[in-house]
Amino acid sequence: MIKRLKTSIALLGLITLTPLAHALSQPRDTAELPELQSTSLMRNEARLIVEMLETMHFESAEISNETFAEHITHYMEDLDYNKLYFLQEDHAAFVEKFGKDLGFRLRYQGDLTAAFEIYSLYRDRAIARIDWAIEQLDDDWSFDTDEYYVYDRSESPWPADETEAENQWRLRLKYELLQEILNDKTQEEAKERIAKRYQRMLRNIYEFGSKDVQEVFLTSLTKMFDPHSSFLSSDTLEDFNIQMRLKLIGIGAMLSEEDGYCVIRELVPGAPAMRSNKLQPNDKIVAVAQEGEEPVDIIGMGLRKVVDKIRGEKGSTVTLTIIPADAIDSSVREVVEIVRDEVHINSNRATGHIHEVPDEDGQISKIGVIEIPSFYGGDEYFENGQRYLTSVTSDVEELVNKMENAGVSGIVLDLRHNGGGLLDEAIRMTGLFIRRGPVVQVREKSGYVIPHMDRDSKVAYDGPLAVLTSRYSASASEILAGALQNYGRSITVGNSSTHGKGTVQQVFSLDQYVLRKDLANDKAGAAKLTIRKFYLPNGFSTQRKGVVPDVELHSVEEVNAVGEADLPAALAWDYIKPVARFVEMTLKTGLVEALSNARDNRMQALEEFAFQQKRLAWLQERKDRKEISLNLEKRKVLMEEDKLFIEAMEDEQRQLANLNYKTTEIKLDSVVREEAQRAAEEAAYKASQASATEAETQTVAETEETAANDSEVAANAETNEAEKKEDIPEFDIQLRETLRIIKDAISFSSDPDEWTQPALPIASKSRFEQLVN
Repeated sequence: MIKRLKTSIALLGLITLTPLAHALSQPRDTAELPELQSTSLMRNEARLIVEMLETMHFESAEISNETFAEHITHYMEDLDYNKLYFLQEDHAAFVEKFGKDLGFRLRYQGDLTAAFEIYSLYRDRAIARIDWAIEQLDDDWSFDTDEYYVYDRSESPWPADETEAENQWRLRLKYELLQEILNDKTQEEAKERIAKRYQRMLRNIYEFGSKDVQEVFLTSLTKMFDPHSSFLSSDTLEDFNIQMRLKLIGIGAMLSEEDGYCVIRELVPGAPAMRSNKLQPNDKIVAVAQEGEEPVDIIGMGLRKVVDKIRGEKGSTVTLTIIPADAIDSSVREVVEIVRDEVHINSNRATGHIHEVPDEDGQISKIGVIEIPSFYGGDEYFENGQRYLTSVTSDVEELVNKMENAGVSGIVLDLRHNGGGLLDEAIRMTGLFIRRGPVVQVREKSGYVIPHMDRDSKVAYDGPLAVLTSRYSASASEILAGALQNYGRSITVGNSSTHGKGTVQQVFSLDQYVLRKDLANDKAGAAKLTIRKFYLPNGFSTQRKGVVPDVELHSVEEVNAVGEADLPAALAWDYIKPVARFVEMTLKTGLVEALSNARDNRMQALEEFAFQQKRLAWLQERKDRKEISLNLEKRKVLMEEDKLFIEAMEDEQRQLANLNYKTTEIKLDSVVREEAQRAAEEAAYKASQASATEAETQTVAETEETAANDSEVAANAETNEAEKKEDIPEFDIQLRETLRIIKDAISFSSDPDEWTQPALPIASKSRFEQLVN
């Protein structure tokens, strides 16, 4: 089961990174705990959330008493993710006390008594653990026994008694201490760092108030309907609205809190984090440093506070300490410097390359590849005083035309890292490759279906086409890939399926539903609810199953990425009868079999696939680990083995990179003009600087020339050594094989119309089995 993404409460349930927070050298915080009580507004919000789930959610239905009883369990799990605070008897007692009438209390009264009482016990247990942790940190710890720590207990039962809970906490403390010792800290330094985390956690407990408890409680209810619905408190809603209105200066990453860690969920295309090529989804940020300052440990810190530390002045540098998603050990740390900036419009745009792909006889075929990072549009930019709006469809059309003029035999649309974007752009882009017809059908909760059509008969490109996808391809990118597949217009290549997000959410502000008097001294929150689903032209939903490729290719994304089907309570896949006239086409069985057989032969013969298989097996083995040794020497041995394996793989990748195809970049005209303008401005600036300081520079150069030359030689040698150590050339096995696949298809026929045949009707037995499976 995939870990649940936490709201800010996770910092409490934080059994997660280190024991509770308290610095050994600092006095206990004596501030009073926030009083937990609801207001008239909060009660109305709770009542409205139930009503909206029952009437406005896509799968709206009256919530049963059994579901409300299950809500108690989900709420306790959201507070205590790793099952370390509550006991089994606590769970049984709360279900018995609140389970039977919780529905009545919430639906008609908006009563939050259950939320506050359960959280109060959780809070008391968390604070009590602080005293226990302080006592334990005073002891000397040894790491020479064969004990193991289970770092994900989400599917484990709660401890049966206090003795079992205490033993789990002892292992947790030992794990946290060992993590620091493996990062070259002494035991005393490790204790001090962990103690400070507990102090921070304690402060978080004292800052966590009634509205925070309400947000966690109501969101745990909405997420029983689907993983994308939630309740937003007024503070969270304000943050959400700011992000929608402004371009905040930061690194350009979507963050979430998971078991106390700040986790990178998504990198914004064109933003500093993605441009750095040093961060990736599922990296964990454990410390943040401002320019000229020491790193601040953020484990257990509230997500809002973490975001505040990462944001800053444009052009300033923030230094992140991370645990890489593919780290060989959870004690591994890497330091990444990012210059804060807004998203660069041109960095976020589609890019093109032409690859020269040889066959067995050495004959070269030119294949174009267009990487589409998102379905962007509507952002303004200026050239020579003229205002323009970006459009991914226009950009792709320009790149297609340039590639055709360059004589490509086929084109690949690379959607592997495309998480979606504007639906209209996905529809328009589909129209570049089909004559006209339905692209996507959107179904309302009422059952009413609205078809969205490409009505333009103009086709920008009718030649051989492939679409490359991965588990990260989601939402609008699944619509493009699925529609082109429905028309038989492309060969879909990629992981076993795309992400599978086929739903639409809408935010409903609650201020229009509550009494005006309730808003006199407070602001209302909002409900984010799933209200629609996407369906392809043939009536297949993209929800949960995503788009299944014609030719499957394995990749790292299948190991690391989380699909919609992995999320708890994800809505089901289904099928509707198409409302728009549509004739479905599919690739000929003989073509798909030929392409798959050729792929299989290459996988057996080519060294790059053996390399890939070794890497995937290694990553999968680490992902499947449920526990980790607490023996210092064993951990050192494991880390050394992993280090040697990675170094060997890096050396092998450097050798394989010599096989990379010759590639030519194809740039958008606006990008070429912007680069020329920047280069001219930079040259003018350097010239003015050189002229102003020429005399002074000459004097300094004469007196310090020898020393400067010596320093430069040393610096260059140091830089070259670092680059030699860190520079791992790109070698994209999945893209290389996709290029070979489309080349094989062109050998079958250069006319894509010869690739296709009418699809079997849905009523046929074989097609029905395909739907069900």
